[in-house]
Parts: sequence; C-alpha cells; structure tokens
Amino acid sequence: MAFAVTSSSSTAISGPYFPRSSASSEPKATQIGSFRLSERSQGQSSALSLSQRKSAVKPLNAEPKRNDSVVPFAAAAVVPEVDEKEKVEAVDYEQLAKDLENASPLEIMDKALEKFGNDIAIAFSGAEDVALIEYAHLTGRPFRVFSLDTGRLNPETYQFFDAVEKHYGIRIEYMFPDAVEVQALVRSKGLFSFYEDGHQECCRVRKVRPLRRALKGLRAWITGQRKDQSPGTRSEIPVVQVDPVFEGLDGGIGSLVKWNPVANVNGTDIWNFLRTMEIPVNSLHAKGYISVGCEPCTRPVLPGQHEREGRWWWEDAKAKECGLHKGNIKQQDAAQLNGNGSGAAQANGAAAETDIFNSQNLVTLSRTGIENLAKLEGRKEGWLVVLYAPWCPFCQAMEESYVELADKLAGSGVKVGKFRADGEQKEYAQTQLQLKSFPTILFFPKHSSQPIKYPSEKRDVNSLLAFVNALQ
Repeated sequence: MAFAVTSSSSTAISGPYFPRSSASSEPKATQIGSFRLSERSQGQSSALSLSQRKSAVKPLNAEPKRNDSVVPFAAAAVVPEVDEKEKVEAVDYEQLAKDLENASPLEIMDKALEKFGNDIAIAFSGAEDVALIEYAHLTGRPFRVFSLDTGRLNPETYQFFDAVEKHYGIRIEYMFPDAVEVQALVRSKGLFSFYEDGHQECCRVRKVRPLRRALKGLRAWITGQRKDQSPGTRSEIPVVQVDPVFEGLDGGIGSLVKWNPVANVNGTDIWNFLRTMEIPVNSLHAKGYISVGCEPCTRPVLPGQHEREGRWWWEDAKAKECGLHKGNIKQQDAAQLNGNGSGAAQANGAAAETDIFNSQNLVTLSRTGIENLAKLEGRKEGWLVVLYAPWCPFCQAMEESYVELADKLAGSGVKVGKFRADGEQKEYAQTQLQLKSFPTILFFPKHSSQPIKYPSEKRDVNSLLAFVNALQ
C-alpha cells in the first residue's frame, strides 16, 4: 500500500490555543485492556531530529506485485525493520485514556504519532475530519493518511480529496471494495437495495471490508469520531482504546489501537478551528451537508436538525452507523442498531425509558386502537398520529412542538394521538403504517381510510398545522 507520508516544519505544541496536560508515566505492569508496544530506547528516540524522523518513515510508493487471488494488505508494502535493542513495554490504554481525557487534540495526536510512527495512519472520510490532518501537520511529525473510496461518493468529495493532497503535499492511500463482491451485490439486489432492506450489507462490502484490509497493515489508526456526532451511539468514545473489533498487523483482537483525538470536541469548535487555520473543506458543507458519506445515502439537513439526520434518513435514529465504529456503540444501544430493537431490555428487568408526548390533549393508542383507527371508514374526526420510540433523539426533539400542536387542535375536530411503534410493534408499523424511521407522522382524514404520511422533516408547530389544515 502507499499510505500518504509527510512531515512539516516543527511546531510548538504548547501555547494558548493548545494547552498541554502534564505528562503522566505509563504503567509497566500488564493489565486488562493493555497492548504490547515496541519502542526504541529513550536515548535513541530523543536524539532524532526532524530530518531524521523524515527519513525514518519509509515512503510506501511502490506497490508489490499483486497476486490476483489475494488483495494486498498495507503490510505487504513495507516489512518493518526489527531492532534487537527494541524493548517491549506494556501500555494500559484505559489509564492512558484517563490521563489524556483533558488533553488537547493536538497533544493527543502528537502522542499517537510519537508512539507508533510508521505503524499508524489517519482514516480520512472527506468531511470535517480534515482537522485530523491539520493537527498531524502541526505536530511536525511524519504521518500517513488513507481513505475508503466506495465508488459512490459525491463528485465534490473527490475534488476535496485532490485539494487536501495539494494543500498538504501528500498522497492519500485510497482503499477500494472488492470488485467481485460489489458485482455480486449489484447483480443480485440492484444499485439501491439499501433503501429497501437497510444499508448494512452495502456498507459491509464497500466500507467495512476494505477498512479491515487497510488496518491489517497497521498497529494503530486515528479517527475523527466525536461524542456529539451521534448521542445515541457515540457518547462514550474514549480518546484512545484497544480496538474492540478490528485486527492489526500482529493479528488477533487486541492487536490494534484506536485513537480518537477529537472525541471530546464539539462540532462548533471543530469548524472554528478549520476557519481559523484556513483549511480546505468539502464544498458540500456549504450546501447543507454536515455529515458526508456516500451520495445515495447522504442529504442536507435543515436548520436545527442533528447532523446524523442527513445519513440513512429512511432508517431509525440508532441505525445511523455504517459499521466502521461499531465497537464504540454503547452495549445498551446494540439491540436498537439497524432497527432491531425488541424491547428485550425491559423484559429482562432493565428500567424502561421515560415515555414522551404526554399531554391531556394527546391520546395514547394501543395496538388494537391503531388497528381500529386504520380500518375505520367514515370517521367523525380526523386523526394526527405520531409513530415514535421514546429512546429516539429525533422524537424527543419534536416533543415540545407536538404537544403544543395537540393543545392548539383541542376542540378543532382533529384528534392528536401517539403510537409507540418500536419493539414488538415495529414489524406491524412497517408493513401497515408506512414506518421507515422514527418519528413518522400520519394523518387519518375523515373521508378516507388510507392514512397520509407527513413528508417533511420540518416538525415545528406551524409546519405540522399547515399539513393538517391542508387535508381536513
């Protein structure tokens, strides 16, 4: 492989914008969650100048001769030299994550590059995670960058890749999906099967497996995950961890370290940093795209919407992960990933979620109630019903406006109701009530038994009221 290798002039890491936390000693004893790391002796390491660091990292420009039956791993490009004087030290990454919890992204990036040198690379998605490349550039250390080209990216993203390469003087290593696997998927299920049966299969072929091949040539990788990107699935991301899912160069679970330097940084601060440093950004951001992925599965979001609402919008809120970072999904959320929640947590005695949409002007519909409403012809009143799940952050976000709407419509001839459509009720809601994602809002008019689905993502009181007034 030819991961991008570069270095820049040395830049001081401490300062008013990037305060450094006090360095902490690393524990020597092997502990649970520890990872064995080869480091050169301190004297040798401290003697390295920047120019020596440049030459210490071998450029991976020459691709090995390909065996058509085997996709080459990153490790195939360069065989690391082993120094008999190297010492092996056990590192407790759980403790290191605690030590770096309040460190700046620049300090975390510097620590990652210092520890792993040529055996670590930045995973670049073509979005605001370009900040990672800037942080790496500011450390003055050589660094490598790779990206997954799924074959379905926006033209703007490809143009952005080119701009980043020119801005930093690097060559990004693009990982591609296996052509045979893509061909089999498209021939058997079509180009847009993910709209029908979920995005996981396509992401597995086009993203997860190419990533797995790339990581098999590394001992650590750097991602742009942030806790605020998806509160339902990414809220407990540490700044560094032993990767719980993927394998590294040495093979086996525990052979790869994952660094998340911006885990504790919010999106606003990331963008302030990008503007301040005059870093090139994907032009899609100016068109309303906050989270950027493949073209068929990404769309702009409206003001006030969460950034992940622009990804796989036809699926549940907690299905908005492609599988690259499934190891960081909270365990209690796993049952809801991909919309497979069944209410098992409550059945096993765990505390149930607090219900939402509570008002004296809101009718709570049971399964029998919603079935009767759907079958009823010649209704005396129209009905507006939200299909919801109390754990869904997008349902929670519209609670205030929906309750206010119910109060406004009280006595108007339109009833306002709610039906909890997750768990055991989800299959029925999907097949009979047009449920694609939460929340789904339906209007049952007086003159027709067929409910009408609210098509917009605007869930404010005035927009919902306009929808009702146009149909009653």
